[in-house]
Amino acid sequence: MVLPNLPRLPNLAALRAFEAAARHQNFSRAAAEIHLTHGAVSHQVRALEQELGVALFTRHGKRLAITAEGERFAAALRKALADIEAAAETVRDSARHKRLTVSAMPSFAARWLAPRLGRFIELHPDTEVVLQSSGLLVDLLRDPVDIGIRYGGGRYPGLAVEKLMDDYFYPVVSPRYNGGKLPATPRALGRCNLLRSDDEPWVPWFTAAGADLPEPAGGVVMTDSAMLIRCAIAGDGIALARHVIAAQEIASGELVRLFDAVSKAPHSYYFACSPQALKKPQVQAFRTWLLAEVAQFKLQFGWQEPEN
Repeated sequence: MVLPNLPRLPNLAALRAFEAAARHQNFSRAAAEIHLTHGAVSHQVRALEQELGVALFTRHGKRLAITAEGERFAAALRKALADIEAAAETVRDSARHKRLTVSAMPSFAARWLAPRLGRFIELHPDTEVVLQSSGLLVDLLRDPVDIGIRYGGGRYPGLAVEKLMDDYFYPVVSPRYNGGKLPATPRALGRCNLLRSDDEPWVPWFTAAGADLPEPAGGVVMTDSAMLIRCAIAGDGIALARHVIAAQEIASGELVRLFDAVSKAPHSYYFACSPQALKKPQVQAFRTWLLAEVAQFKLQFGWQEPEN
């Protein structure tokens, strides 16, 4: 293959020496900056002048002054060197560990996402994952967060959004609750200690199960679904749990699902990020992994889409 004739560049060491000398207007200070002798810098600048066929400095004894041609050349050279430095930093960044910040609501982060993250790290050991667990809705267009796993309605203007899965509610309880004597019918729940979350009422499930029972009152109201599950495991009462949050404990036998009735959760889980973040390789990799994990979860834990 015949390569095209490329323009011949001046000696790069000479260009570096000239740029430093032009900035300092002094060969000695330029020499100290680039770790050469005064004589070496002077020699390289003279060689560059000879190669270009133009005087870059005027010399009056020990005094040095840059010429107009030298000023123009120095400005162009500084821009070129800055571009090279920026390109080099980009390459360094891609070679370093990639950092990925993911935000998710506490219950989903603790009980579903965190236990699975090790598998992502095994596939992508060069990526550092920062998992932020917060009930606050982060601004994915402004905050330094790459991905948000959101539990909501899916309408997030300005973001790239993809639905992950729906969820549904049913009662769960420790098999040791009440000495192992568990309620036989949904109606019997009215005589049990029902654990409550402040934003996940029981009445929709009572309706789905055909049990004419009022919303429980009194006792402790919890703001975190993961805490609700822990209390149920401890045998403190019967919890109305989301399938995504409780499935692992049901599979392990720590919890028992009561009855076949389900009520569809009013919200779903979504992958969300800014259009800019979606271009990052680590974001694309996480999205691909997350969708595969969701598919495996549905397969492993007998996922079913609840009836409306």
